[in-house]
Amino acid sequence: MGSFFKKCEHSQTQWPKCVHPYTIRYRSITGRQTEESGFTTQGKAVRRLTEIYNEKHTTHHSQTKFERIQKYGMMHFEEYATEWKASQRDLSPASIRHLDSLLQHHLFPLLGSRRMNSFDHKVVEDFIQTMERNGAGLATQSNTFDKLRAILLDAHRLGLFSESPFNGVKAPQYDPARAVIPSPEQLRTIRTAGDDVFTLFVDLMSGCGLRNGEAAAVNLDNIVADDVYRIREQVNQTTARYGPLKHRRPNNYRDVPLPARVKQTIKRYAAEHGTVDGYLLRHPKDPTRAFPYYGLSNQWRRIKEKSHVDIPQGMVLYGLRHFFASNCLTHGIPITDVAEWMGHKNIDVTFKIYRHLMPGSISAAARVLEFDLAA
Repeated sequence: MGSFFKKCEHSQTQWPKCVHPYTIRYRSITGRQTEESGFTTQGKAVRRLTEIYNEKHTTHHSQTKFERIQKYGMMHFEEYATEWKASQRDLSPASIRHLDSLLQHHLFPLLGSRRMNSFDHKVVEDFIQTMERNGAGLATQSNTFDKLRAILLDAHRLGLFSESPFNGVKAPQYDPARAVIPSPEQLRTIRTAGDDVFTLFVDLMSGCGLRNGEAAAVNLDNIVADDVYRIREQVNQTTARYGPLKHRRPNNYRDVPLPARVKQTIKRYAAEHGTVDGYLLRHPKDPTRAFPYYGLSNQWRRIKEKSHVDIPQGMVLYGLRHFFASNCLTHGIPITDVAEWMGHKNIDVTFKIYRHLMPGSISAAARVLEFDLAA
């Protein structure tokens, strides 16, 4: 921080009684050695050294922040977002693929050339309105908005904005009605509309909540109890190989309920078609490779073209997983459990999509709470 002393013949032990003033020595912010004198007491000399230290620290911090704002503020959004993406090391290949799609098709075309220091709430609001005018679906709007918020929040932490560009901006609202879910009767029709492979997929997704890629990696050894299936891996759509689960590290897993009918379907398929290292589904032309993603989607497209199959308007394959969530929530299973079984990174995802399926109401809650109060 610096030093203090007296330029006289008295020893340091005599300084408190000596009438000569104190002198301080320190290095300025430029690194040059500097002296100041005229301090009548040691306390005043120390206080001045403390002031100088605090000024240097504040100036250095301000200088660093200024340099940061100069560097990143003039950067184009596309360049900044590309740097930000490189730091997202925890994303799975599928998540990176989804992020790339949002960047290339929605964010970069509209915001790519904009300088980072020009963002404010009006820019964000205009971006949302442009997506709406372009006819982007509500789910796409919501996902794109979330990615833009993550990128600009990172810039806000660096000090590029005096206040968040999202202050006062209303996020696009995902429409739960777009999560098209088959009824139990429709599900029974759908599950028998294809071959044994298709039936296996339908049961795993609607009965256990597995994602498409997780169902493609179904393994007989993953039945760890009569009513528990352990999801250990998935077939990655990008690499067409087995890989870790979404939002989880390698070797992590999640356990899900295993209904009796789904267990019977797994056992029956294994008995009739055999397994390879416990895997039920493999590439039809090369048993050493994982099941190809297009094998399911092609069959689903052909089934939808059949007029005699009762499929809800707008339903996609993911609707089978929606059925699992709906079945759980409408039967009173806690949403925290459903979020864990579905492998959602955050319960907010589950709540946003499936809140409308929860049967609770204030009146119902009042009746339940009254039970013990009246006892």
